[in-house]
Amino acid sequence: MDSCACSDVFAWIMNLPPINKWNTNSMSVSIFSSSSTQTSLNLSAARNLQFRTIYFSITTGFNVPISLWAAKPVKANPNSGEFTDDETMSSLLVNFIEDVLKYCSNKCKSSIIIPKLYCVPNFKDIFNLSFLALSFLICIYEAPTNLRSSALASLKDQLTRCQLREASKSLMRAIGSNLEEQWMRSINLAVTNWIAEVKSTHQTLKTPSPLFSYSVSTPGLWKIQLYCPVIAMDIQNSSNATTDERLLFSLHYHQLEGVIQFNYKVIIQEKWIDVIVNTDNIRCDIVRLLNENLMEERGAGMDDKHFPSRISLCLTPILQTNIMSVSVSKSSENPRRDIELEKSIETSFDPPTNIGVKLSAGETTSLSLRPWKFEESVYGYSTILNWFLHDSADGREVYTSKPSKMALMNPRAWFKDRYSSAYRPFTRQGGVIFAEDEYGKNVHWKVDNKTIGKTMEWEIKGWIWLTYWPNKYKTLYTETRKLEFREIVHLTIA
Repeated sequence: MDSCACSDVFAWIMNLPPINKWNTNSMSVSIFSSSSTQTSLNLSAARNLQFRTIYFSITTGFNVPISLWAAKPVKANPNSGEFTDDETMSSLLVNFIEDVLKYCSNKCKSSIIIPKLYCVPNFKDIFNLSFLALSFLICIYEAPTNLRSSALASLKDQLTRCQLREASKSLMRAIGSNLEEQWMRSINLAVTNWIAEVKSTHQTLKTPSPLFSYSVSTPGLWKIQLYCPVIAMDIQNSSNATTDERLLFSLHYHQLEGVIQFNYKVIIQEKWIDVIVNTDNIRCDIVRLLNENLMEERGAGMDDKHFPSRISLCLTPILQTNIMSVSVSKSSENPRRDIELEKSIETSFDPPTNIGVKLSAGETTSLSLRPWKFEESVYGYSTILNWFLHDSADGREVYTSKPSKMALMNPRAWFKDRYSSAYRPFTRQGGVIFAEDEYGKNVHWKVDNKTIGKTMEWEIKGWIWLTYWPNKYKTLYTETRKLEFREIVHLTIA
């Protein structure tokens, strides 16, 4: 039977005796073992008494261990032989984090320093999380085939446990947003490779934590950060399945990165309390997981990828006993529609020496639609915020429709050259940004003043749709994918 022998590597390392009291020159613990293939994934520690140094590594095999990864050497105390002080364990943790970040193919050079984390309250969980994340990547890229599948399934289950998911949120907040994005690109590139490998063999796979999200609640601000590899998102609709490997390569090797920020304020009135929430920033980007060279060599190029076509958010106070009412600022933001009709007739009469009449007529009609439409609605005490992308040619919602074959071949369609056109509905990088000044003012709850001094919980549920219509690549393939997330945020009535 396959088994996970040790998920608490922090405790195993802390319980190692001083190196001068080891009975052998190396010690190891099994991270995962498979009885069917007689193989295992291990964490090994080897000592060098001459230099008072310990070498940690991830190895595989029962009889002859094969090293898959090695940490930087750790110095032991020259007098006691101990090596488990805070400074050393923090350095080992930074080693794990740095090596996870190295697997990011699309990283930017940065001078950002990884902080020392041994003062963080849940340092042990962060240590175990970082080691298991590194083991996950090592297993995808380095482990032998007969061990990879079962070991990855075990590591996935450990990484998605509630305790380690909380640790991952603490780690992301500690290392900062720039390194967080690089970390998630490393993890999701590996997840994409794993899913692509499994799909190539026509096997079924329950995607490994396809969505990572977390929330931050601070006075005056709610924030949700989320990441999801495109290949792991559910397909809502598509045209006939394509076998174009170059196109699929480009579509799969991207991830969704989203940020949702709400500002709120609490105003205590004489008979009730006003809780006012307004949109600060909604950002949704489709980011490639590989560098430009690979996208050009193996894929359909840099300009063919999914784009956001709908974003829906639902804000709900969880305990509604003390909620009195909810109101929104507007029911809809209607698209601008400009219709121009111009008719003209031009005539001229030449002198008698050259008799002739010239006549010309012209008619011009133009139609202008705002590509994004915003709607607000109320269900009970929940507020639903919707952003819809519309086809500028016929006004249809993009996420539920697909263009005609003639439109797909039309080089002047709005979805062609969509990242560089002057009238593009996206940023040049292919994302969208919605801000307060453009989409609605606020959502307003009236709350019973008995809640003064209490902390209330709000649920933020969200759905994001990504659509692919061909851009510069010649294809008739289209598809729309969808993800769902849910986070809890807090608000103190004071």
